[in-house]
Amino acid sequence: MKAKHPTMTEIPHSSRRAFLRSCAFTATAAVISPCFGASDSSSGMRMGLVTYLWGQHWDLETLIKNCEASGLLGVELRTTHAHGVEPELSKAQREEVKKRFADSSVECLGPGSNENFDSPDPAKLKEAIRHAKDFLQLSHDIGASGVKVKPNSFHKEVPKEKTLEQIGLSLKELAGFAGGLGQEVRLEVHGQCAELPYIRTIMEIADHPRARVCWNSNDQDLLGEGLEANFRMVRPWFGQTAHVRELNIGDYPYPQLMKLMAETHYEGWVLLEARTDPAKPVEAMIEQREVFESLTQSS
Repeated sequence: MKAKHPTMTEIPHSSRRAFLRSCAFTATAAVISPCFGASDSSSGMRMGLVTYLWGQHWDLETLIKNCEASGLLGVELRTTHAHGVEPELSKAQREEVKKRFADSSVECLGPGSNENFDSPDPAKLKEAIRHAKDFLQLSHDIGASGVKVKPNSFHKEVPKEKTLEQIGLSLKELAGFAGGLGQEVRLEVHGQCAELPYIRTIMEIADHPRARVCWNSNDQDLLGEGLEANFRMVRPWFGQTAHVRELNIGDYPYPQLMKLMAETHYEGWVLLEARTDPAKPVEAMIEQREVFESLTQSS
């Protein structure tokens, strides 16, 4: 008697996802590249996408399809974009988002919120923390792993040290909430707080295992003693995501950054947060994946 093979609906979600991912690799490989490998590198890093800017006009179906076609198989869902994955979603809508990703080869890494914690207005700060918690609940409900937040600015009437403390304590509160949901709070190196000594101070104040740094490949990374010193300053707090721009545009030292990540055994997602406006974005995504693979395989 022949063994009965399970149908797709009989395969558990975790196994089905692995199966679909394998199929997507095989099908896409034949079209894109003979050495296509889902943007995996020899160091364990993987490349994905932030929907700012290349994915900002794509609905969720198009976004998943284009990520699968390009091999960028992790995605951070920037708030306000056309995919519509926002805290306002109902329970049923959240389940649908979760299912769409589970039935694809793309991993949803979580929302990229716009919440920041520098405001000297207590009411605005309280509201930002509340909104960030809403995003963390959303991330949990759609099967993702964390939420990006921002530090963000200094204010003339407030000493910098007080602002950094306020951001750090806000992050600590959010990290405690995130821990109960199995989530990370990812502080993007952003705004006037983007100099790495400021980020280090914030993280030392936050002092929570669920409070993580999202490296953002800014010009400020090159200040002071340079990229390596600044990288190592905050490397102990890296989370599951880091941001880069187009890897073959501009003069940011991406080969050195990839080398540092490989040397320090970073095994998270390197997410493309693009600045240009290509006529054929999927082809541009493929190009960036290939550049990434070249950089990481030589690291």
